[in-house]
Amino acid sequence: MGILQNIIAVIVVLGLLITIHEFGHFWVARRCGIRVLRFSVGFGKPLISRMDRHGTEFALAAIPLGGYVKMLDEREGPVDPSEQHLAFNRQHVLKRIAVVIAGPLANFILAVVAYWVMFMAGTTAIVPMVGEVTPDSPAARGGLQNGQEIVSVQGRQTPDWNGVNLALVAEIGATGHLEISTRDEQGRLETHQLPVDSFMARQDPPEPLRTLGFTPWRPAVAPIIGQVLDDSPAAKGGLEPGDRIEAVNGQPIPTWENLVSRVQAAANTPLELSIARDGHDMTVTVTPEAREQEGATVGFMGAGAGSVSWPQEYQRTLAWGPLGAMGQALSRTGEMTSLTVGSIGKMITGLISPSNLSGPITIARVAGDSARSGLETFISFLAYLSISLGVLNLLPVPVLDGGHLVYYVIELVRGRPVSERVQAFGLRIGMALIASLMLMAFYFDIMRL
Repeated sequence: MGILQNIIAVIVVLGLLITIHEFGHFWVARRCGIRVLRFSVGFGKPLISRMDRHGTEFALAAIPLGGYVKMLDEREGPVDPSEQHLAFNRQHVLKRIAVVIAGPLANFILAVVAYWVMFMAGTTAIVPMVGEVTPDSPAARGGLQNGQEIVSVQGRQTPDWNGVNLALVAEIGATGHLEISTRDEQGRLETHQLPVDSFMARQDPPEPLRTLGFTPWRPAVAPIIGQVLDDSPAAKGGLEPGDRIEAVNGQPIPTWENLVSRVQAAANTPLELSIARDGHDMTVTVTPEAREQEGATVGFMGAGAGSVSWPQEYQRTLAWGPLGAMGQALSRTGEMTSLTVGSIGKMITGLISPSNLSGPITIARVAGDSARSGLETFISFLAYLSISLGVLNLLPVPVLDGGHLVYYVIELVRGRPVSERVQAFGLRIGMALIASLMLMAFYFDIMRL
């Protein structure tokens, strides 16, 4: 059921995002006086189609991952002389630029609308309180202490952990000091300078809090099983959701963290778990399988904790009116766009490992997880993916919108189009680059399984 939900989620997400992208091209082309021959949702053989009064065929095709817009163009076939003024290639270069840029712009607009709806509806966030601080870590040397609330990172306000993580990820590769401002229980503000050297460079995946040496504060979690993965050591050992782990090999387990520590230290070693189930005490044996984590071998049993009950004082409701929500939506879209562009640049320069590339398998898994986590998480993921699609399409790579944009800007400056020979050569290079990136992303997807 989980795999099916992931497939449905990725079809919905990618189908919506690419269709919105193509609608941007379509809408502007129409208003520039260009004849649109077909607007297809999906690829392949049309399942349903109809023609409108402008002669545009609207089709729903068999392969639902995306869509395309086909315009009248003399480069793709003969055009009746009476319709040549409607062809894309005959339009002024500024009109062609507008049509090309409209697709990515539609993705940014979708992100703004998604965030606007989310911020108006309101979100419940966890106050970013510092938990355990590792001795002699950057956090410890900077003076962070348990119980302090992080109010800003590098001058950026951080009302929740999402804000903290975004601000820290934006600093990948930094050397020197990270400025973190905190507020203690008495309301006193303090600024901390945390020393860093090539902060999180080439980490896969980036773990900003662990790198700095502290964890988020969280209430003690009871050692109660919330979920068990299919075909995992926990499932094979007979653990079920709702089981409370009382002891491991006879030693009491007061919290979930204690259980995790014991399991991680016992790769390929049988553990005798004393559990309470439905008012009865029983014993099961689980053998955690070995997994690599940060260069070390740790045990993994495939069970998750139950829901955590957060005290009211550690929760924060973030909600705005229509105008305030729009301001927040524009700000968040700008932040995520800047983060995406910066990440691409850092990947090119080697600060971010290429293994962080994500392909269809990872997108499907994250889409499914976000759908199961609730509407707020799903909308946030949809908005971020829409921004990523917009940014990627604006890269100056032939085949992508950004590549066409480069050609048209050159034409605007020179007063004549780039030769078809040069465009054809660029097309081959662009296709090779995109194919290589897709293969790399798919390879890293497989490696994450």
